[in-house]
Amino acid sequence: MKSVVVVCPKCKTRVLPKADGTCPSCQRDISRVKPNKRESRDESFAVASEIALERPIRAPRKKEEKDQPAWNETGVFERKFKRGQLKELIESASYNLIIGLVLFWGFSVNWLLVKLIPPELILRIPFFIFFTGYFASCWYGISLFTKSKNPWVSFAGYNFVVIPFGLVVNVIVSRYDPSIVLDAMRITTFVTLIMMILGYYFADIFEKIKWTLFFSLFAVVIVELVEIFIFKIHHGILDWIVALIMCGYIGYDWGRANNIPKTVDNAVDSAAALYMDIVNLFVRILRILGRGKK
Repeated sequence: MKSVVVVCPKCKTRVLPKADGTCPSCQRDISRVKPNKRESRDESFAVASEIALERPIRAPRKKEEKDQPAWNETGVFERKFKRGQLKELIESASYNLIIGLVLFWGFSVNWLLVKLIPPELILRIPFFIFFTGYFASCWYGISLFTKSKNPWVSFAGYNFVVIPFGLVVNVIVSRYDPSIVLDAMRITTFVTLIMMILGYYFADIFEKIKWTLFFSLFAVVIVELVEIFIFKIHHGILDWIVALIMCGYIGYDWGRANNIPKTVDNAVDSAAALYMDIVNLFVRILRILGRGKK
């Protein structure tokens, strides 16, 4: 059963039904309440939000030639050591700590956005305006942390990604019971740790499948858009496929993060890439669990 924004007959407010079909405010069963034209628009908004999270995933770059110089001339995970920059290197423990702290910052901002901003407020924003701002912010942020070698500039770019992602996550999690959201968070954490371990020890394998991951994700996004906006359906198997692709991306990105120069800027950039992978994985696990408990 799809969750759409409807007007609850009891409390007279526009709400997103929980996974069990009840009103999140008064707990009345509203699974049979039919949405009007505006509510149907909000459903498209919510579904498009889930797909939009996948769009900023960047294509892997071709391998860099050995004689190419400064690491800011290539992508985040194609950076090589440059002479004269030895002083920028930090210990592995500090490098990993910075990655962890930057990830924690991003997830904390997302949590605050979910807690402080009602999803109904986001849904009032016109569809075109919201997603234009979403993509503009994400691509600008990705451009900043990919091209800059200043950690503060990269961190600013990271936040240009975190905030729109948080708004989208807000709309998505509001459609599910809090217990399902917590289950999805636990599973995402466990799977992420496993994939990071595999990415560390089998980095070469993940490097070989990077283009497979990219084209697979691109194909799934196209199929989802066609299914949802043309045929008005969505096959659950696609959530499993995207979840597997995101697992591959986490392993790939973590393996590459440990094979580039360990600098503060690279730690921030690596965390930004991992953040996008983890959020996408969380959303798909949430959909899988939510569908299973309906």
